[in-house]
Amino acid sequence: MTPDFPKLIRATSDARMRTRLLAVSHFVDGKNRAQIATFLKVSRTSVNSWVSAYLKDGIEGLTEKQHTGRPPRLTPVQLIQLKQYIISNAVKPDGGRLQGSDIIEFIGEEFGIPYSLSGVYKILRKLDLVWITTRSKHPKQSIEKQEDFKKIPNKNDP
Repeated sequence: MTPDFPKLIRATSDARMRTRLLAVSHFVDGKNRAQIATFLKVSRTSVNSWVSAYLKDGIEGLTEKQHTGRPPRLTPVQLIQLKQYIISNAVKPDGGRLQGSDIIEFIGEEFGIPYSLSGVYKILRKLDLVWITTRSKHPKQSIEKQEDFKKIPNKNDP
């Protein structure tokens, strides 16, 4: 018994699944795969794989499989260690800030993994760290001299 394709198509909110169901529905109705591909504006290879999956496993064969992707280069433990390093070294005691190159160097020395600057920024986003920092202070900065400078009158003072 063939499933009720129009009902299944209306029931799904996944556009990709809807296209697969529509393709299989046309196939069951007797259209050839080239006509289906032209009608749906997809490749004939895609239609062939959808129909083959349907014939082999039924409607369950049309569901999208999990995409594996590339595994992350840093383990969750290493990411925690990196986040602690970044938080503890965000502002250097001798003045200045932690830079992306410093993080690249730390990852290379500590974990032996090379990273690019854009890769470091992606890791920071993943760790919920914002790359906007406060303005750094010069180590020889004097608050008294700044206040004295503010007290010097200029032409525009009332």
